[in-house]
Amino acid sequence: MATETTGPTLTEIEAARRGLAGVARVTPVYGSETVSQLTGRKVALKAENLQRTGSFKVRGAVTRIAALSEQQRAAGVVAASAGNHGQAVAWAARKTGIPAAIFVPQDAPMAKIEACRNYAATTELVGLDFEDALAAAMAYADETGATFVHPYEDETVIAGQGTIGLELAEQVPQAETVLVPVGGGGLASGIALALRAVKPAVRVVGVEVRRDRYTIADGIAVKQPGELTSAILDDALDEMITVSDEEISEAIVLLLERSKLVVEGAGAVGVAALLAGRAGGSGPALVVLSGGNIDATMLISVMRHGLTVAGRYLVVRTHLGDRPGELIKLLSLIAEERGNLIAVEHHREGMDVPVSATEVELTLVTRDEEHCLQLLSAMSERGYKVERLQ
Repeated sequence: MATETTGPTLTEIEAARRGLAGVARVTPVYGSETVSQLTGRKVALKAENLQRTGSFKVRGAVTRIAALSEQQRAAGVVAASAGNHGQAVAWAARKTGIPAAIFVPQDAPMAKIEACRNYAATTELVGLDFEDALAAAMAYADETGATFVHPYEDETVIAGQGTIGLELAEQVPQAETVLVPVGGGGLASGIALALRAVKPAVRVVGVEVRRDRYTIADGIAVKQPGELTSAILDDALDEMITVSDEEISEAIVLLLERSKLVVEGAGAVGVAALLAGRAGGSGPALVVLSGGNIDATMLISVMRHGLTVAGRYLVVRTHLGDRPGELIKLLSLIAEERGNLIAVEHHREGMDVPVSATEVELTLVTRDEEHCLQLLSAMSERGYKVERLQ
């Protein structure tokens, strides 16, 4: 799909912006006092998670579909997506009144799959990853004559995503570093090209997720950027950095708890990079929160894990005498230390414990890691042999 080009021009990005007026939202930018304090620099958040369909992708999809001829519209469109691009193409196609087929990996989040279906698109689950869905979508295009809308290897799509860069330059002119998620590279390419044209002094940093295994950042879990976008990013990005799932999880929890913003894994990578001290620079930073379409079950898992890592959950195991009153003694101690018990399990059968004892596992909500250590110390001082599980 790549061509010998340097990507869309500023004129084309500005034209895309005019075409999106009244369709895509000019999403807000919020200052984050919490992230600013944690990183020692002013940080602002561009909330594309509040965009129509829940991500930035609607910008490129609407721009691309608007450029179709009448003959192409009659034949419809097809897309491959981990979820967000598919939703955007389905939404834009429905708005234009043309048929759409969306191919997604079998393990794509159900929230994104159901959204595609709700936008009246034919939605097919194919293969294990984006590359499998991509192959199926391109085969469908060859068979039916539908126009394949590539999520990133398309100048018109990149121009649509680049409209974010124009908004950033106007909304936060003082920003010195802009952090952008990178999967296929369409978003980062568009933003980098726009900023290079209107604000060339700003540092544009791409943030990837480590791709050696399954990741919670499914929205950017492609094997590598495309040929077109790689060429653009090699020239337009100042730096490319990576973050881990652990760091992304911490960022999701922080954004939800402190900023009241629901952000998916891919959308949180910029904040993760800042918290990890990997973003570079020292002046004001601007993070693009690219999407908020996180599956509810994934969000629950991430929140539980994030709270555990932050010392907000404590799971311990200990032994009690198997006689009346022993459990209430332990629970009274927990209450004295202001631990909040949310689960208790007794283990007798199948355990290597004395016949006169029982094993107890407690799950507690705590304030922070210091509080966890305080609870463990108090239990040890009262004679309990404690094993910390989480």
